[in-house]
Amino acid sequence: MIADLDAIGLLLALAVGTFGYWRVSVSRHQQRLRQLDVRVHVNGIRGKSTVTRLVAGVLREGGFYTVAKTTGSAARVIGPRGEETPIARRGAATINEQVDVVAAHVHDDVEALVIECMAVRPLYQQYSQEFMVQSDVTVITNVREDHQEEMGETLEEIADSMSVTIPRNGVLITAEDRPHLRERLRRNAEARGSRLVYADPEQVADEDMRGFDYLQFKSNVAVGLTLARLLGIGRDTALRGMWKSVPDVGVVRLRTYPVGDAQLLWVPMFAANDRESVVLTFETLRPQFPPGAPVIGILNNRRDRGRRAELFATMVPTDLADHLDHVVTFGAYEETVQQRIVDGGYPADRVHLLGETVQPTLEKILTTIEGLAVDGRAVLVGMVNIHTDQAELLIHHFEQLRGSHGSDELDESRDPARMPLGHVRLRGVAARGRGGGGPGA
Repeated sequence: MIADLDAIGLLLALAVGTFGYWRVSVSRHQQRLRQLDVRVHVNGIRGKSTVTRLVAGVLREGGFYTVAKTTGSAARVIGPRGEETPIARRGAATINEQVDVVAAHVHDDVEALVIECMAVRPLYQQYSQEFMVQSDVTVITNVREDHQEEMGETLEEIADSMSVTIPRNGVLITAEDRPHLRERLRRNAEARGSRLVYADPEQVADEDMRGFDYLQFKSNVAVGLTLARLLGIGRDTALRGMWKSVPDVGVVRLRTYPVGDAQLLWVPMFAANDRESVVLTFETLRPQFPPGAPVIGILNNRRDRGRRAELFATMVPTDLADHLDHVVTFGAYEETVQQRIVDGGYPADRVHLLGETVQPTLEKILTTIEGLAVDGRAVLVGMVNIHTDQAELLIHHFEQLRGSHGSDELDESRDPARMPLGHVRLRGVAARGRGGGGPGA
């Protein structure tokens, strides 16, 4: 009996201790959030990581001491000078990571936080907004068909699912260009006491886009300019901050590599994995492809993304037939994907299996691609997902070819030329002081 009482007492003590620890952790998290002047939560189907980076660049250049966090192709914390730090994970990613980032990086000097929503299920999205971020401004980049299992089958249902991250009595910024979906977001915002501001890409000039050395969309830039206008940051300052921001790992940068005797233009479009984004990207990039070079599309299918595999297999003979001269399959579902493509009317002899059914070596992959080139040229476009054994072989090979001539995004983020103007000036003042050229000299 005494032993039972001791056990119960121990359990009660543990429960009280756990509850106390939780209360203290919650209190500290809330205090860190309250000290911030600006809190931005970035949601949407496409472009979240890119917009998070652009918005953080606007804030940094506009004088806010800013911390940002992206999920994207590689999770990163972006510090006040634009420097990036990878997020080390033990096990699978969870939304609790957002609290850890705030605890580790939002100290007394930080004025602004920009954080990418990493939740998919509406309940978790709502928890992220109302507890973890409590944003003043939420961005919903766009509404697209993806994650239907969690967010709903229709675009309207998906819009409603993401609307749970709209702040109470705050601002929603969206670049969604379809009026009926934008109106739905507006009604959802007003129900929370917030107002919607449309980030119209028409406000972005062609000249504004020339500061980016990678594929960028006017709709993303429009979000950054819209936030800048709301916060009183000048347009030129905002553009400069966005140009300085380092792109996400999954960004599309066109680079040419030798593959045997052929020259291959590599287009890593893995981050675009819904129909509208892929078609738009092809239409945007097509003028930059070498005339007459065949375009080879890689359908890179993960086993846990069967619905995407089905979607792209349907898209090849319909939406992409005019863009793709050949299709190469990596990863899973190869025979099923091939059958659907061919049944849709795409020629069978232009579909090449190089995934799990073949388990090819890198040499086999490269030899096959070289054989599809015409006059020593070809364009290779990676799509659907980024992680399969075959895709990682190919990506690693291209990284090795770049060698010392290329730098990764972590190196880029520490380039002094990308620092916010205020930090550059402070560094200059410090340097003059060390050199004896200060006011007291």
